[in-house]
Amino acid sequence: MNALSLAQRPLYEEVAERLRQRIFSRELEPGSWIDEIRLAQEYGISRTPMREALKVLAAEGLVTMKVRRGAYVTEVNEKDLTDVYHLLSLLEADAVTEVTRRIQDEQMRELVALHQELSLALDDRQRFFAINERFHLRLLEMADNRWRMQLVADLRKVMKLNRHQSLFKTGRVQDSLAEHQALLDAMLARDPDLASQRMREHFANGLEAAS
Repeated sequence: MNALSLAQRPLYEEVAERLRQRIFSRELEPGSWIDEIRLAQEYGISRTPMREALKVLAAEGLVTMKVRRGAYVTEVNEKDLTDVYHLLSLLEADAVTEVTRRIQDEQMRELVALHQELSLALDDRQRFFAINERFHLRLLEMADNRWRMQLVADLRKVMKLNRHQSLFKTGRVQDSLAEHQALLDAMLARDPDLASQRMREHFANGLEAAS
C-alpha cells in the first residue's frame, strides 16, 4: 500500500478511520493484538500517527490499551453489551419521542422512504446494516441534540463489535424490519409515547438476539 495522503483532516485521524473500518469488517478481530510496527509500515507512515490513531480508537472504546502489552481490539462481554444497549435504548427512545411530537410531513416521508429501502435489502445484509444505521441516525438528526448524537455515535461504534453476529441470527433481520414498521406506524399516528415504547422494544429484542 502506498503512503497515506494527507487529506483535510490530520493524518492520525485518517489512520484511525482505516483501522476503524478494519475492526468493523472483522479484519481485525475482537481480542486480537494490533501490530503497530507492521501496520505503520503497511501504511507507509511513522509510528507517531499510528499511536495517535490508536488513542482515538481507545477513547471510542474500540481499542484497549494494555501496559507493556500494546493495543488490542476490544472484546465486548455480556455486561458491556447490556450496558450499551440500555443506554442506546434510553437515548433513542427519548429522541423518537421528541421527533414524533413535531415531525413535519416531509420528514415523515423521508423516514418512510428509508424504511422502504430497508425492506428491499433483506437479502443483502451489509446494505441492510448501512440503511438501518442511516434510519436511526436520521431520527437523531431530526431530534437536533448534538450531544445526544455524539453519545449515540460512540455507543454504536462499540455495538458494531458485536452487531453483525446479532443480525445474522436466523430471522433477526426480518424481525428488525417488522419492529421498524411498528415504530413508523406509531410515528405516523403521531403517538410519541407509543413510538418511545416501540423503540425500547426494538433495542430489547436486539439485545436478546445479540446475547
